[in-house]
Amino acid sequence: MDTKLSHELFQRHPDNPILSVKDWPYAANSVFNAAVAIVDGKTLLLVRVEDFRGISHLTVARSEDGFSNWQIDPEPTLRPDPDNHPEEIWGIEDPRITWLEEQQQWVVAYTAYSRGGPLVSLATTTDFRKFTRLGPVMPPEDKDAALFPVSFKGLWAMFHRPVAKSPNFTSDIWISFSPDLKHWGNHQEVIRARLGGWWDANKIGLSAPPLWTKEGWLVLYHGVRTTASGSIYRLGLALLDLENPTRVLRRSEEWIFGPKAHYERDGNVDDVVFPCGWVQEKDMVYMYYGAADSCIALATAKLNDLVGFILKCPDGRDS
Repeated sequence: MDTKLSHELFQRHPDNPILSVKDWPYAANSVFNAAVAIVDGKTLLLVRVEDFRGISHLTVARSEDGFSNWQIDPEPTLRPDPDNHPEEIWGIEDPRITWLEEQQQWVVAYTAYSRGGPLVSLATTTDFRKFTRLGPVMPPEDKDAALFPVSFKGLWAMFHRPVAKSPNFTSDIWISFSPDLKHWGNHQEVIRARLGGWWDANKIGLSAPPLWTKEGWLVLYHGVRTTASGSIYRLGLALLDLENPTRVLRRSEEWIFGPKAHYERDGNVDDVVFPCGWVQEKDMVYMYYGAADSCIALATAKLNDLVGFILKCPDGRDS
């Protein structure tokens, strides 16, 4: 595949948006930024739902085919719990789901909105009905976190994005390691935001959890371009070494998906595509993304096309 795009690798589903507040069983301002997993043969979305206070919680939606006839929990599945977890006082947002085979449980990484700003919290579950909170694992400001599905030399690995406080510094994707999912260390910067006029200059963040391929860990990330009329969120790819996830093998120079459709360009926050999850079934990758912070959409791509594209991109160590 030529690395010049024509211009996007993912194809939008014809029924987009697949979920919005009109589908919701209770009153909500918006539904967006959903994590995804295949559970008991069904597509499960863990959806960020914003109420009319501006506070978010998480609710499960299930579908047999992944795009229609959603069965949505009749009330919030995971609510903020500020009495026991004061870091959640202003809501919980933007989950990512990872299945840990070694532990036979799902881990949900999410953003807890504390008085000190957003931070990374973790919770575990086996059924998406009962959750065990592990609490905050990174101090504010930090977000866009997801775990790898395997351990590396006995340590779990997690991507996250500390937020630069000064306009003189970039916001980049970091990786940290833990023996027990609670205590994290060996923090390292992995993917840096570019400088200048790039689509991913100054501020980037992880989108979906890393996806295993035989060529390496496929990473989907977002870049934020600030313009005179506001910010534009677009998506790019990187490829990491399978044994050493701190080593970037390849990185796309062009974005591979950006806001074009009306539901992506016009909403609560214009010009945003924001995936929190993707799943692979055979050779197809299904990417679920929040569109303009107002609804949920689906786009698909062939895994071979994604891998073929990233293998022809420049050496990521030079990015």
